[in-house]
Amino acid sequence: MRILFLGDIYGEKAIDVLANELPKIKNDYKINIVLANAENAYRGRGLSKENYDKLMKMQISMLTLGNHAFSNSKIKDFINDANIVRPANFTTNYGVGYKELRYNDKKLIIVNMLGRIFNDMALDCPFKTMDNILKNTSADYYIVDFHGDATSEKLAFAFNYSEKLAAVVGTHTHVQTADERLINNMLYISDVGMCGPRDGIIGSSREQIIERFKTGIYTPASVMDGITQINAVVIDLNNIKNKIERIHLEF
Repeated sequence: MRILFLGDIYGEKAIDVLANELPKIKNDYKINIVLANAENAYRGRGLSKENYDKLMKMQISMLTLGNHAFSNSKIKDFINDANIVRPANFTTNYGVGYKELRYNDKKLIIVNMLGRIFNDMALDCPFKTMDNILKNTSADYYIVDFHGDATSEKLAFAFNYSEKLAAVVGTHTHVQTADERLINNMLYISDVGMCGPRDGIIGSSREQIIERFKTGIYTPASVMDGITQINAVVIDLNNIKNKIERIHLEF
């Protein structure tokens, strides 16, 4: 089974690029299932119904989110019936933190988790949350999108569950890391990277972000234009020696 996990989709242009390029990527890498983090799809913050519908037309099986899961509040109108998992350690009744997928005779559970380091949101413990999920479910493969800032937190989570999970893929920093590895046959990478503007500052307009750092005054940032990068990983689950491969493309 070969799964393509797309890093944080940032802005509508990235969705359009994916619509054009994803069929070729799936063919080239012989992909069976596509997953994607889409918490930044709507103008860099959140996810809209229009975004969601476009991504579903690409036959993406499941979307994960993160700290911007509800930045577009209208997601509350459709998240309960959508192919979306929001962070499982959120304290909300909107949406769910994990969902089941089937591929042939295999059952996968896709989990979204949000890190607490450098995060001032009200969150339950990701370790206790994962313990509860494992206690109350069963699957052939568990795949976790751990959305967080600190590689230490992501690694601690990965090592703790390395004999129970198939893959832990990090998201949130929008910068693809070069630390993909096997941990007890569990696949791991600290950050998949971003599908979005290559030359912005984690996707946003450079001028607005630079001014924010220089003055300390917050101004809303727009999505940067220009070259779009697609960062992803291929998760190869073959029941012998699992493999993970980074992808970086520019358009």
